[in-house]
Formats: sequence, C-alpha cells, structure tokens
Amino acid sequence: MANLYVKKMEGHSGRRLAFRLAYGCDLLEALQGIVEEADVLFGSINFLGAVQKARVGYYLQDEKRFITLDLDEPMEILSGLGNVSLKDGKPFVHAHVTFLDRTGTIRGGHLLPGTIIFAGEVFIEELELPAPPERVDDPVTGLSLWE
Repeated sequence: MANLYVKKMEGHSGRRLAFRLAYGCDLLEALQGIVEEADVLFGSINFLGAVQKARVGYYLQDEKRFITLDLDEPMEILSGLGNVSLKDGKPFVHAHVTFLDRTGTIRGGHLLPGTIIFAGEVFIEELELPAPPERVDDPVTGLSLWE
C-alpha cells in the first residue's frame, strides 16, 4: 500500500472564533492580522463574502513557481479555505479561494495580497497541539510545507 501521509498530528479542539471583515480591507492581510492578534498557532480558517477585486496565484509545478492572476472585478466568494501554522516561528495563513463572477464563471486559486473585501465573514477553529507544525522549504515540491 502506498504511503498516504507523511505525518499524523493529534491535538484537541481549541477556540472557535468568528469575525466580520471591514469594507475595503485586504483579505489576506486581515486574516493574517486576526491570527496574529488572537495568537492562533494552528487551525483551520473558512470565509465567505464578496470582493471588489481579487489577486490569486497558480503554482506551476514543473517550474516550481507561482504565477499571479489579477481579477479586477466584483465577485462573490463561494468558498474560502485555509489553515494557520507557524512559519519562521510566527503564525502564518495559507488560504485558497473560489470566486463567482457576474457571468457565472468560477475562478480561484491561492489567496494573495491585493484581494479587496466588499463584505466578509471569517470562522477560525483552533487545534491545540503540544508543538504546532512549522513550515519549511520542501526541495521536492519547491513549496513551504509542514515539517
């Protein structure tokens, strides 16, 4: 049987937090600010709402680099999912987002700075571990992954 995972982490449920995002804020910066202020070291994030414009990334696996997609139009956030872990000893948000534009076209990717909120709501569920995982550079993928 193939190896299905590298490492299993077990902890217990911590706080469950909810926030309303301010009109005009940068979505990724707001998420990052929330986890830093609340001192969330490890957990999951989900969010929804609408944006005035968006910036997402797509990872080119063969080149081991991101390309940036600028979506300069109002859109609904159908689903925003992410997690919090440590990077360089500090809380770090990693999130992906799916949008719907006015034509019904779905777009999305890795959330980048430059996604501006029209309205938004965020839920964070903390998972408490004895030692939260730290992100480190992975030479196989070129990504920053849990150690």
